[in-house]
Amino acid sequence: MSYVDLAPSARELQDVRYLFTDIDDTLTTEGKLLPQTYGALWDLSRAGIAVVPVTGGSAGWCEHIVRAWPIAAVIGESGAYCVTRQDGAVVFDYWEDATLQAERQRQHLQAIKELVSQGSKTFKIAHDQVFRLADVAIDIQGHDPREVEDLASSIRAIGGTVAISSIHINTWIGAYNKRSMSERVLTEMFGVDPDETAAVTAFVGDSRNDAPMFGFIRNSFGVNNIIPVLSQLQYAPKWVSSQPAGLGFADIARTILNAAGAGSETSRQLLTEPAVMPARK
Repeated sequence: MSYVDLAPSARELQDVRYLFTDIDDTLTTEGKLLPQTYGALWDLSRAGIAVVPVTGGSAGWCEHIVRAWPIAAVIGESGAYCVTRQDGAVVFDYWEDATLQAERQRQHLQAIKELVSQGSKTFKIAHDQVFRLADVAIDIQGHDPREVEDLASSIRAIGGTVAISSIHINTWIGAYNKRSMSERVLTEMFGVDPDETAAVTAFVGDSRNDAPMFGFIRNSFGVNNIIPVLSQLQYAPKWVSSQPAGLGFADIARTILNAAGAGSETSRQLLTEPAVMPARK
């Protein structure tokens, strides 16, 4: 467990009970979930630290994750909804009314298709768009960063909110993002007092769209592959692992577990059934 420049102290992390994390290139390594990373998720869960992935990933991806991974909840499509399991059933809690978000997505998808078709660069709608409920995803791998930023600017010009990850431009219509839904989950689902948030939470990320979370959560970590984009972030992580992607997450998880005292009685209180958030109208 080593870090670039500063390393966290055990005192700073000793009260962490909720770990929010990005997925692509943070938990995954070249698209795969390494055994070390999956083992770290289990170790955190067994120690009573609730893990909440926060992703631009699709509803289909989130449905699988909440069923198969040892997590408390997953926030999908950049904050459009939070997904949990309640008595064996998968429950979606939307930022706003589900029908409203779906209609906004339908209109925005058509606008994005027209915008992409007019451009001189060959961008494609992500292959998993059919599994999305609220946003539109555009593949950006292989494109020059200037091309990506030009497309993002064009999307903003037609009223879309934009978040850029290591693999996608995610765009939607609505006043939410990863941070706003994470705040709601903490207060309404887990019952965390906002005054206690700084002490009991941590976050791990790797890309530009994680900046809102780095600004929200004091105990923030970047995996090593975030270094090339650090200068582009409005808010940067407090600590950066010397390891990339899933290996970096595994090291960060061990740091948190060591600080929390994973063998203590308090840390063994597993958070398996978070409350369902009130329905939005």
